[in-house]
Amino acid sequence: MGANSSSRSDASLLSDDDVNFDHFQILRAIGKGSFGKVCIVQKRDSGILYAMKYVSRSACESRGALGGVIKEVELLASVEHPFLVNLWFSFQDEEDLFMVCDLLTGGDLRYHLQNRVEFSEKSVALLVCELGSALEYLQKQRVIHRDIKPDNILLDGEGHAHLTDFNIATRLQKDGLACSMSGTKPYMAPEVFMCALEEIAGYSYSVDWWSLGVVAYEMRANVRPFVVHSNTGLAEVKHILTTPVHYPRYWSHDFIDLLTKLLNVHPGARISSQQELQQTPLLRYMNFKSILEKKSKPPFKPPEDHLNCDPCLELEEMIVETRPLHKKKKRLAKQRSAQRDSDPETVLIKEFIVYNRYKELRRKAMEKKENDWQRELEHAMANSIVTSLAPIQEKPTTMHLSCDGDDGDGVGVDTTTNGNATLDTTTTDGCSSTTNLIANKSNCTVASAASPSVVTSNSCTSAVVGTTSLPPICTKCPQHSPIHGTTPTQQSKVENTTITKDTETIEYIDRTPSPSTTHGSAIRTPEVVRKSGENENAGVV
Repeated sequence: MGANSSSRSDASLLSDDDVNFDHFQILRAIGKGSFGKVCIVQKRDSGILYAMKYVSRSACESRGALGGVIKEVELLASVEHPFLVNLWFSFQDEEDLFMVCDLLTGGDLRYHLQNRVEFSEKSVALLVCELGSALEYLQKQRVIHRDIKPDNILLDGEGHAHLTDFNIATRLQKDGLACSMSGTKPYMAPEVFMCALEEIAGYSYSVDWWSLGVVAYEMRANVRPFVVHSNTGLAEVKHILTTPVHYPRYWSHDFIDLLTKLLNVHPGARISSQQELQQTPLLRYMNFKSILEKKSKPPFKPPEDHLNCDPCLELEEMIVETRPLHKKKKRLAKQRSAQRDSDPETVLIKEFIVYNRYKELRRKAMEKKENDWQRELEHAMANSIVTSLAPIQEKPTTMHLSCDGDDGDGVGVDTTTNGNATLDTTTTDGCSSTTNLIANKSNCTVASAASPSVVTSNSCTSAVVGTTSLPPICTKCPQHSPIHGTTPTQQSKVENTTITKDTETIEYIDRTPSPSTTHGSAIRTPEVVRKSGENENAGVV
């Protein structure tokens, strides 16, 4: 069991409260640094296990290391990758600074090397691919780790490698160089020493790939390729690192080729990207997508019957430690009670950020949702504009009106669009016509083409589009004539009508009925040319 997946769920995701020491149950110590320790903890509300790294505030301040810890937390809060030990929470109290990270139960690589684990070429090749993926990600974030070594490579329960300890990592400016001498000497690249000797201006991301090559060599041979110690002088180290590397004869040519390209003394010729890794004969057929998704099974799997760490660390925490973590709650309660009596203010380090990755994930999810919605809205609006500007095919409409019999007792209306009937014809007594779209029981009803608006008066209903009405079609009634030829009285009737306007604009090809039109004959209405943007069903009553 381990909390090593950034996709898991936690009750903290739903909480806005800041996390503190009381939210965790201390289980046991598993690691130790120069002025910090690591223990397994369990979050009380979710039951998830984490690794909690804590460092003494007073020790940091006395050794001038406080700035490094603050920078490490800020950097870890900005990165996340499957092959990094990711930060989940950070907080502080009166005594310590805390970083709660992924728990990797497989132990660090140094522990397994000390236990004489023999790593095959296949095991080393997979680890190089996994850490190479992490280094390429860090390079995109403009981060140099500067301390890659077996102590800082942790294995999870399945054997996958994860990079940890960003205490001396640095973030470069765009196209910038690092120039400080930082790292562990046996794993530092030649250009770091050359920079310290002022032979070059600085170094870049390729120093991490050199360190990866040293680790790969050590995993396979259980010794380092160069004999360098912490007290070895800079000039001597530079000379040692520029001497040819000895490779055992039983190693494969492809494996030696990979290490030779990682341990190239010239940074420009050294492998420094995942793409260059893929081009080597040994890794050419590796599925890097499967590796990133942790679908490639590591040949070495750490033992599951015990914790892969030094058991003495737990005894040291319980017996030797003057301020054991499991007694912190009682100790701080006494201190805070004394502070309330004397009323001094608790001084916290303002630069040390309080971090909760679950809150950050929730914020990013909401931000992504808003951005997706905005893109969909813009896409819909763009499509709407394109549709409104698209040309519409002209559909000329013809309407026929006729009276039944010689006595003119009935009027029939037939509307045809491109030869297809669109209105059903009905006949009523007297001078009144109705269709399935327009019906009126007044003295006279006239149906227009396609999608008319309607003008209604006490004695007549005529179809109009926009502000222009069609000529009346029924010629049986003596009081009606085409609108263009109305008498003042008839114009008055039209002016007193109620008009329902449409958004269509119609151009009439021929506005005047044929003079030869007689009562009872078929009348052909003017053809109509539609403009773009009209709606065929608009204005239908």
